[in-house]
Amino acid sequence: MPRPPWNERYAAEAPPPWDTGTPDPLLVGMVESRAILPGRTLEVGCGTGTNAVFLAERGFDVLGVDIAPLAIERARERAKGRCRFETADFLATVPAGGPFAFVFDRGCFHAFDEADERERFARNVAAALGEGGVWLSLVGSTEGPPREAGPPRRSARDIANAVEPWLEIVELRAAEFGASGEDFRSWVCLARRRAMPAQASTRR
Repeated sequence: MPRPPWNERYAAEAPPPWDTGTPDPLLVGMVESRAILPGRTLEVGCGTGTNAVFLAERGFDVLGVDIAPLAIERARERAKGRCRFETADFLATVPAGGPFAFVFDRGCFHAFDEADERERFARNVAAALGEGGVWLSLVGSTEGPPREAGPPRRSARDIANAVEPWLEIVELRAAEFGASGEDFRSWVCLARRRAMPAQASTRR
């Protein structure tokens, strides 16, 4: 499928709506509550590096990847060496430097309309994680009133169908994209690398 012109969005005069310059409150809460602990970290769809720098300042060893070269250029300028950034298509390849203890994406997983692409995303997350590693994904939700703008909407079923074959879902709860300037409903999906394969669904 054709990809949106991500680099062109960063080249526009106004920053894209997701590039707020403020660490995501949901990520901040998970880190401050110690639900996510410092370790080798991969941020997928890192944009201009706001969340990566936040994590690096709190002891995480961060590699951020994004498909937009202009975003990576700006992330490197922002980080001033506190973390590393690479231009990469996460669907095409798992970045080197793993295994990672933590993988994070804010609104990258939900950008893919096709179920097989979301499943490939989750599979690549699983391949990037080390033993006991966790993935935090913030996903646009099908909840809330109709709207013409904002993040793509994915159902809980969309998430489970993509994630469950590859990772164990630890938590899936409703929240909001608070740093966007508008209160868009979202899912917080926390999953970890499987110690054993998912078992088949049963019926009586």
